Amino acid sequence: MDFNVKIAAQLNVRPEQVAAVVELLDAGNTIPFIARYRKEMTGSLDEEQLRQAEALLERLRALEDRRAAILVSIEEQGKLTDELRAAINAAETMTALEDLYAPYKPKRTTRASVARSKGLQPLADMILQQLRSPMTAEQHAEEFLNEQVGTVEEALAGARDIVAETISDHAGVRQETREKAMQWGTLQVSKIEDAEDPRRVYETYYEFDFRVDRLRPHQVLAINRGEQEKVLRVRLNVPERDWQNAIWAHFRPDPKSPFAEHMNLAVADAADRLLLPAIERDVRRALTETAEAHAIQVFASNLRALLNTPPLAGHTVLGIDPGFRTGCKVAVVDPTGKLLATETIYPHEPQKRWQEALSILRRLVEKHGVTLISIGNGTASRESEQLVAELLRDLPGVKYLITNEAGASVYSASPLARAELPDLDVSLRGAVSIARRVQDPLAELVKIEPKAIGVGMYQHDVDQGQLGKTLAGVVEDVVNRVGVDLNTASPALLEYVSGVGHKLAERIVAYRDENGPFTTRTELRRVSGLGPKAFEQAAGFLRIRGGANPLDASAIHPESYPAALQLLEKAGSSAGDPPAQRKAAVDRLLARTSLADLAAELGVGEPTLADIIEQLARPGRDPRTDAPAPILRSDVLKMEDLTVGMRLKGTVRNVVDFGAFVDIGVKQDGLLHRSQIPRDVNLQVSDVITVEIIKVEVERGRISLGWAE
Repeated sequence: MDFNVKIAAQLNVRPEQVAAVVELLDAGNTIPFIARYRKEMTGSLDEEQLRQAEALLERLRALEDRRAAILVSIEEQGKLTDELRAAINAAETMTALEDLYAPYKPKRTTRASVARSKGLQPLADMILQQLRSPMTAEQHAEEFLNEQVGTVEEALAGARDIVAETISDHAGVRQETREKAMQWGTLQVSKIEDAEDPRRVYETYYEFDFRVDRLRPHQVLAINRGEQEKVLRVRLNVPERDWQNAIWAHFRPDPKSPFAEHMNLAVADAADRLLLPAIERDVRRALTETAEAHAIQVFASNLRALLNTPPLAGHTVLGIDPGFRTGCKVAVVDPTGKLLATETIYPHEPQKRWQEALSILRRLVEKHGVTLISIGNGTASRESEQLVAELLRDLPGVKYLITNEAGASVYSASPLARAELPDLDVSLRGAVSIARRVQDPLAELVKIEPKAIGVGMYQHDVDQGQLGKTLAGVVEDVVNRVGVDLNTASPALLEYVSGVGHKLAERIVAYRDENGPFTTRTELRRVSGLGPKAFEQAAGFLRIRGGANPLDASAIHPESYPAALQLLEKAGSSAGDPPAQRKAAVDRLLARTSLADLAAELGVGEPTLADIIEQLARPGRDPRTDAPAPILRSDVLKMEDLTVGMRLKGTVRNVVDFGAFVDIGVKQDGLLHRSQIPRDVNLQVSDVITVEIIKVEVERGRISLGWAE
């Protein structure tokens, strides 16, 4: 199988691009490294295309491994014909392979295997061939009576068991029935009598009958969860004509055969006992895999957008982890994230020490010069927002924002949090995380297991291995796209750098702690265990600001330093010149010669040269600054303040199949239904948009939004 051609066709790229990707992956290169520093080889494929190619390659290689194992198994049984070998070699999916293997796959004891052990296979063959004979079926069956088969009825029943299994295992029957089931089958769902669903979570599916090909991913996952919780009963209905026609295409009763009735009985038994249950499993598995893949991609997209939230640098931040009974945990951090102070306040029920809480917050703000307050969006969030809004009426220079606190509690109890904040109670660490998240969301969020960051749906119901791998890939892509300061990064951030990983990250930090800040990228080579390959993969993504070599602060890879220096020399500039001066010099050079000619002269590809020029002009530019900054507020709205037609700026908190949830500054996020979102708009988490109030249901806590951009 030509993997390159197949992958290229699916990704709509050239086979030679895929060939280069396969070669680079097999040589141990990471996706971020290939995307950034091997553009000439891949034709500038981006991280998403590269990850798709990698996934397809893994799938195709797994298919080939399974194909080889099946061929060996059937050959060992002495049943591999040239026709069967050709069919197996032509199979393009795992399902098609398994259909072909089904008749030869070793099985546990079945009714058919028991019948074969009694010598009834020849009688079953007569039924399968619809033998025409002047004798009756019963007369033929008498020839197979023995110590194990005492009656004619028993012989014919055993033979029908063999026929039923043969029908069910037939690759063509399975494929055609499955295709019809996927196209015309219906999923019938009902509530199990006496099942408990106190919040009526699954009420939509109590009486649900829907075509399989029209089910949406979130419906499939909701039904699956309801079934697992023993609230819902689910079955697949395949129209009788569909499965009958699929069987009759290969096993049709012959009215002139004495075995015609036995074929009819075997067909019915095959369908009810073997074929349709197997097809139901196949269809449910296919629906689940598709739904899970979709849910994982939604989660990945939301996570990528959240990680790309612009940092709010330069602020002294007061973080509040809201709560009722146990109080609100408060932490103040300076602009570098260093912890300055902690407190616990009790402004809400049951203590309701509102004025005392205000007094404590005012003292912290004034003592430490707080310029921004970050409120976690969990329990008691909006009540705490009212407290902060009252505080800020007399502190006009301070703003606040609501921060997604998902995973803060996971971080608080983690070994990393214990190492970072060893003397701090676990309950206060969450407030530190909430404060630091607005200063640099990426640096803080990488400390949390990606799936604990709640920006998806049904993340606990999907394949956890695939979810973890996909989300780790998202974090890796964002971290490397942004770049990492080698002298300040935590081990949690460093381990996502291309080529580093957990152990090397700890060794880099240990070396830094023992020897002081890195002064050059080449000093990385002194770190124990960091060999030439790891250096090649990691160096371009690690920044050293104010070091010995100005190029170390950029995304220019050390392998391209000679070309960068030669370019600057030709332009009449140097690496030590200010970026604006370097840019002006290079612009003058490009006015005299083309990029292509210059690339040829310097011995690099045009994409690499373009990247070098960009980095000389704006070294280490943070791409997150391209996104709109989070909305900072100074006062609070209540649902009662909202009126139909009112326009507000809001922040997208979550994107799901049926729309987007938008924080507009009141207690309840509003729902912007997918029907309200323009087709050409691809909303992402953290997007700042203008919306219009369509409907407010105060008693139900629901706000419907319309698009107003």
